[in-house]
Amino acid sequence: MVIAIADIEKKNEVGILIVVEGIDGSGKSTQIHLVDRWLRSKGYDVFFTEWNSSETVREITSKGKKKARLTPMTFSLLHSTDFADRYEKNIYPLLRAGYIVLADRYIYTALARDTVRGCDKSWVKNMYKYARKPDLTFYFRVPIETAVNRIISGRPKLKHYEAGMDLGLSKDEYESYRIFQGRIVDEYESMINDDNFVVIDGTLEIEKQQDMVRRNVLKVLKMKNKLHEKTS
Repeated sequence: MVIAIADIEKKNEVGILIVVEGIDGSGKSTQIHLVDRWLRSKGYDVFFTEWNSSETVREITSKGKKKARLTPMTFSLLHSTDFADRYEKNIYPLLRAGYIVLADRYIYTALARDTVRGCDKSWVKNMYKYARKPDLTFYFRVPIETAVNRIISGRPKLKHYEAGMDLGLSKDEYESYRIFQGRIVDEYESMINDDNFVVIDGTLEIEKQQDMVRRNVLKVLKMKNKLHEKTS
């Protein structure tokens, strides 16, 4: 991968939000971590955040999951609360401060998962209407069997909600997981055009995927820099 970045001035006063989306096993986390390391090595101020990681909400969510008593709406509300906490404390302030914020999953995860669980999509969208639209959203597309095999090969047992067992899709947790993830894929696919996803083939070699990702990131950095120059 040979991509020049030295000629791009680090003028990010308005901040840049870059998001990766995709089902479990799509390879998105690997790619966003590589971008994180790359940007930091070039001297950019970077903040990384991931789904369902608020310290304030994590313990409550964990207890609810262990008891397997979360309804689809409760599940949705917990995750929206988690996101709101992270957005208020970290994402929004750091974007205002000019950081590049990298998000492993964003509001699109909620739209896909909550809709599959039976929540009204408009209702879910309304909960996240305050959230800034990303400058760049990558969607990592992989065949469902490829993604499922990647996850199952490294997991001795799937978790109740992870496998979609709360939806009664199948008594077999692995089959339930396949069906659940397949439905989430359908939701993601329906968002591609409306939400301007940059689709990355998740079956390509890691280096090739990263090259595509970096080229798109560079375009956004250059565009932001030009906008800053015009308004300065």
